[in-house]
Amino acid sequence: MEPFIPERLPLQQIAWEPLIPLMGKVNRTLARYDGLLQGIPNPSILLSPLITQEAVLSSKIEGTRATPGDVLQFDAGEAPVEVERRRDIDEILNYRKALLHAETVVAERGFSLSLLRELHAILLDSVRGEDKKPGLVRTTQNWIGPPGSTMEQALFVPPQPLLLPEFLENWVDFYRSEQPDFFVQLAVIHAQFEILHPFNDGNGRLGRMLVPLFLFERGVLSRPAFYLSAYFEKHREAYATGLRQLGTEPGAWNRWIDFFLQAVHEQARADTEKVLAIMKLYERLKEELPALTHSQYAMPLLDRIFRQPILQARHLAGDPAMPSRPMITNLLAKLKQAGILISLRPGSGRRGEVLAFAELLTLCEA
Repeated sequence: MEPFIPERLPLQQIAWEPLIPLMGKVNRTLARYDGLLQGIPNPSILLSPLITQEAVLSSKIEGTRATPGDVLQFDAGEAPVEVERRRDIDEILNYRKALLHAETVVAERGFSLSLLRELHAILLDSVRGEDKKPGLVRTTQNWIGPPGSTMEQALFVPPQPLLLPEFLENWVDFYRSEQPDFFVQLAVIHAQFEILHPFNDGNGRLGRMLVPLFLFERGVLSRPAFYLSAYFEKHREAYATGLRQLGTEPGAWNRWIDFFLQAVHEQARADTEKVLAIMKLYERLKEELPALTHSQYAMPLLDRIFRQPILQARHLAGDPAMPSRPMITNLLAKLKQAGILISLRPGSGRRGEVLAFAELLTLCEA
């Protein structure tokens, strides 16, 4: 199979009229979702579990098997025994770190190829792929296919490296340009990035990370808290097929854009329901915890279990918003007795008990 030669952007063959009804639906559902985001009183707390879920799902598409619970248990000091599971978690933690870094940088100076390289370096730092030149655009030919396949057996061969600088510059120019519709533009941005496959590893995760960053930078979202990995994982075959057909079959770009817009619409609806459920849970416990604990520390404790839904008492001891260690133990015991926290692992000797905020975890993983 020969290296693919992509079309330059902007595309000339998009049939806009069939897309108009779906474009309208996407605008409405995402506007409703962003209105909800703007009404969250403490988004860094309430949205924190969703960032971890996105990191898990985007990495899962690339073959990792760790769950959100695995990652949160690791955050709570419970490292997995299996070496492969620990490697999975390290990749997921890098993805989460890259997402948070990207939000800060985009807010300060906008998107650039330099930021893309920074994110790639974070993704591959000290994990599988660390030998794939983190942060550097590839200078060798790569291909996409089953493990162990040769270039001749590949499902897709991206452009040859000598053409990459030209096509990447064109892609960045298109990213920064003003187009008739944000969401159609984003569909093309994401697909063209996957076609270019500009790095030796990590292209899929970076391509999915671009979705919230673009919408945030363009002001469509007030926070980059919208992720498509759940939809792409659920429709993995359609996602991969749609990308592979681009530039090779008539009407493929319109079919891809239709698929992408449908993904945004469905995920925005699902995320709206999920965030509403999280906010409802938070508001309910904001009423219950003070009455349950009779403590001035009820609200700081509530915020902490939302931010870290799997934890040990010792993690709270160093928090300046928390009381003494005996009082922390007493507060957690009351939450456990009320069924708000459950025990994942009992304490033994110097090992503390691991507790989980099960209702929040269930909401986030739904």
